Amino acid sequence: MKNFEIPAFECETAWLYQKIEDSFFLVIGTKTCGYFLQNALGVMIFAEPRYAMAELEEGDISAQLNDRRIKKNLLANKKTIEIQASLFGLEPKLQELMDWIMPLHRLVLFGSLPSSVASQLNLELKCQSILVLGWLPSQRYNELPSLGEGIYVCGVNPFLSRTATTLMRRRKCQLIGSPFPIGPDGTCAWIEKICSVFNKTPVGLNERENQIWKAVQDYTRIIKGKSVFFMGDNLLEISLARFLIRCGMVVYEIGIPYMDKRYQAVELLFLQQTCKKMNTPLPRIVEKPDNYSQVQRMHELKPHLAITGMAHANPLEARNINTKWSVEFTFAQIHGFSNVQDILKLVTHPLRCRSGIMSDFQSLSKQTNKMNSI
Repeated sequence: MKNFEIPAFECETAWLYQKIEDSFFLVIGTKTCGYFLQNALGVMIFAEPRYAMAELEEGDISAQLNDRRIKKNLLANKKTIEIQASLFGLEPKLQELMDWIMPLHRLVLFGSLPSSVASQLNLELKCQSILVLGWLPSQRYNELPSLGEGIYVCGVNPFLSRTATTLMRRRKCQLIGSPFPIGPDGTCAWIEKICSVFNKTPVGLNERENQIWKAVQDYTRIIKGKSVFFMGDNLLEISLARFLIRCGMVVYEIGIPYMDKRYQAVELLFLQQTCKKMNTPLPRIVEKPDNYSQVQRMHELKPHLAITGMAHANPLEARNINTKWSVEFTFAQIHGFSNVQDILKLVTHPLRCRSGIMSDFQSLSKQTNKMNSI
């Protein structure tokens, strides 16, 4: 692996050699569509490649660029001069009042999370004197927050670029670009970025992060110095790789179905900073990876763990490579400070099973009790 100053992006054509015989495919759509279509057609093992794709960015099809603004006419019995006279001198006081009130109630978070995890993130922000206006989606229809100009929105998952584009272009919201709240480092950076937007100085945030790192040190001790290979499946790869690098792991490659470099710009920068802090080379990032080539690279690199889709888990296990299903990270609670242990349980489980480190269960159960008390 080479040590790059900036992330090196590569793009492979996945499963191009396996197509329906005597057919030609012209796909007009997003990169995500192209990736999944190629994988679906990949099961045709006797087919020959005849394929073309016209790719569009997510933003090109997700919103109308020239939305027609709805103008509202306000009617009143008073004449304009009388209204101006009545409101004369109140503008500075009203503006001062709005400047004091609005920063507390202009934040909307978007991303589907369990209500318990959403409540945890709300409480973390409340500790910094930031109140969340609401969530998209909300638990109940009547709790949907108002959207429009002056509303700040912030995402919690890296696969919501289309939602972010729609909120900015159609609802005129302001997007807060930040790392995603996955891992203690990501959660801390996420809160810090929101605090900076609302001119708040974080209080006790670093202490909170250090407390979490200390509570999970028995888990991080198991994976420190180990290597991991992301085949690419659910768009969580960049955030998870950054967190595992911070835990002391070496990431050989990050495969990802589609990379929106604008939406994940801050996360990519955070990945660079984490690699520099941990003195480890930047991993290779591959969009739409060719799984056959990935298997060949894994055969050469021999990673300790491969995070992959279910379809490739058994073949890799047969090659003596530890695997973890990427879909488990999709359904697990991995956001915020309180769920760091759940991520590490998923990562360490195949390593502990293969290497026979079952004696550590007693100490890990003690760490579980510590985390529950935090």
